[in-house]
Amino acid sequence: MNDEPSRLQLLRFARRVVVQQATAALEQIDGWIAVEERREAERRQGEEMRPAPPEWLQHGLNRTNLDAVHTGECWAATKSGRCRPATRQQAVEALRQQVPACVHCRPDTALGILD
Repeated sequence: MNDEPSRLQLLRFARRVVVQQATAALEQIDGWIAVEERREAERRQGEEMRPAPPEWLQHGLNRTNLDAVHTGECWAATKSGRCRPATRQQAVEALRQQVPACVHCRPDTALGILD
């Protein structure tokens, strides 16, 4: 007897192998897609839960030693890392007490306080 598989049997075997490998590859890709969708949903949820940035910032070494008033979007203030949020009233009061306004974001102009 001939123990060698026929050409047709070999082709069917090759097809089963390809289907099995393709199925495994698709499952792997689907897993990657699910992970990425979860990451994207977590990122969106984090953005939605993030509090709004403060409108005004005070810059200084401590609460009593202020050296500048900034708007909330000022790049110079966020770069320093020594700013804390302030209310509009606190920013106005600091400017009235001669705390300098940032020369980059001009909070005195935004607040309508000009010397």
